Amino acid sequence: MDAADLRMFQSVASTGSMSKAAHELNTVQSNVTARIRSLEDEVGFALFERTHRGVTLTAAGQRLLPFAARAARLLEDAKRAVADEGTPSGALMIGSLDTTAALHLSPALARYVAAYPAVDLSLRTGTTAELIAQVLDRQLDGAYVCGPVNHPDLLTDPFVREELVILTGPSIASFESLSKKPDLKIVVLKAGCSYRQKLETMLARRGIVGTRLLEFGTIESIIACVSAGVGVTLLPRALLGSVWERGRLRVHPLPGDEGQVDTVFIRHREAFASSALRAFMELVRPALTMAAAE
Repeated sequence: MDAADLRMFQSVASTGSMSKAAHELNTVQSNVTARIRSLEDEVGFALFERTHRGVTLTAAGQRLLPFAARAARLLEDAKRAVADEGTPSGALMIGSLDTTAALHLSPALARYVAAYPAVDLSLRTGTTAELIAQVLDRQLDGAYVCGPVNHPDLLTDPFVREELVILTGPSIASFESLSKKPDLKIVVLKAGCSYRQKLETMLARRGIVGTRLLEFGTIESIIACVSAGVGVTLLPRALLGSVWERGRLRVHPLPGDEGQVDTVFIRHREAFASSALRAFMELVRPALTMAAAE
């Protein structure tokens, strides 16, 4: 069993077809078929069930698949480690919540790009659930997500603590009065948004259940919808700037720890930390400290 065999096994498993795997790997189908049979002979188990529609993993194949993926990632990290001579360069993919990117990352990203022009930096935004999954799958080198995050395969570093507030239209006098509002709607980002989950929990604690969901793709559209009196939402206070001062929204503070949320930086415990990633982590922390002091 070698890396090429496992790569071929992964390709057949993902495509469900020997011919499609051959096309993906730029080889002929007979080569794929022969290598898979050789691998099956070596491990002593059939790895695929053959049908006229293609192939599916057997129980043995399903047990082998995560080890094949782990071996492929280890080899890729080994190549990156050998090529990394200590000067930040190459691709760096960072994930972030939309709110964190808007409030805290822009100045740091600008400084990083100026300091390390050989790095191809990309920023991908998403929900906490999406970003965690992408870090675990090694699609991202690291990501800023809503904490706490407890996963054995992830390392976490504290980043910033936010104050969360309930936002409603100007006519809503208090958070508690929402319980008397019929057909209450909560205006949120898509499923997996950490603020959405927290808002639903806060409302449930106050006996407000059965709310309807309105999902929007941007924070701007959420604020516009809430200000029009359509529903309520939960966002960091710092995100609002002067919007609510002009009377478009009513801000309802939350008591104690209920109104606090920590944003953390996560990365895979076993993934290779490149010079580009280490430099990014060192630069962003001081940038945030200076921003907070100002």
